[in-house]
Amino acid sequence: MLSILIPTHDYNAYPLVQNLHQQAEELSIPYELILVEDGSRDSVSMIANLKTQELSHCRYVRRKENVGRAAIRNFLIDASKGDWLLFMDADGKVIRKDFLRKYVEAAQEYEVVCGGVVHPDEWHDPERMLRWKYEKAYERKYGYISEQFRSFSFMIHRSVAQKVRFDERYRGYGYEDVQFGKDLKAAGFTIHGIDNPLLNNDIEDNATFLRKTEEALWAAHHFRKDIGDLVKMNRLSTQYRVFSPLIRILYWLSAPLLRRNLLSGNPSLLLFGFYKLGYYVSLK
Repeated sequence: MLSILIPTHDYNAYPLVQNLHQQAEELSIPYELILVEDGSRDSVSMIANLKTQELSHCRYVRRKENVGRAAIRNFLIDASKGDWLLFMDADGKVIRKDFLRKYVEAAQEYEVVCGGVVHPDEWHDPERMLRWKYEKAYERKYGYISEQFRSFSFMIHRSVAQKVRFDERYRGYGYEDVQFGKDLKAAGFTIHGIDNPLLNNDIEDNATFLRKTEEALWAAHHFRKDIGDLVKMNRLSTQYRVFSPLIRILYWLSAPLLRRNLLSGNPSLLLFGFYKLGYYVSLK
């Protein structure tokens, strides 16, 4: 049995649920689909998500308190019944008609599978340019098929998920997937990337993405003893440790100008890189 598990927070996931439900019905396999609200407050999206329970084999769960990206996935593991657990973020968009089929086929060979994430090839909204430019640069450099664990879309066998849980110390945004990937490998499990991406359907505005980046940098710094060199910023801060005082001073002096550029319609990824390094080495 396949359990399709989608956590959401203030986001209309019903179009995603509809698409997955249709593909699951066409496959004629035993399945369940669970959509869980993790402390959502947006009534419009919640009303839309409520329609999930009208579909066969689908269940809608509302949790009043937001418990975070790690704990909500552990909750879904415990709430599900399938031998195979397929997780995806609510803001993903299915772009392939054989999306579920490719995951089901991969289950014949692997215990942990990541399908990848892609972003639109063109983007014209200046207020949401920073996230798009950053993600497309990463995609061009590394591709979207990766052996590194990414939680945007992945499938895992229940026996593995019962042995390796998401670390619930990670309550905020950032790096709970890095920790989970590290824990999987430490337990002897291999992560396999396949060509089966979801489209990121929610490119945040520049200010929101900058705030989330700062939150992720705090997590990287706070958990640096746990995830260490797996995070690029941890490696860079070690590499340039001797220059940390100078970097901090330059960051403090230039932060307002840097933010002005990053919140503009033409943000510089080079300046974004320095902003992240300066912010990180300024954390205590």
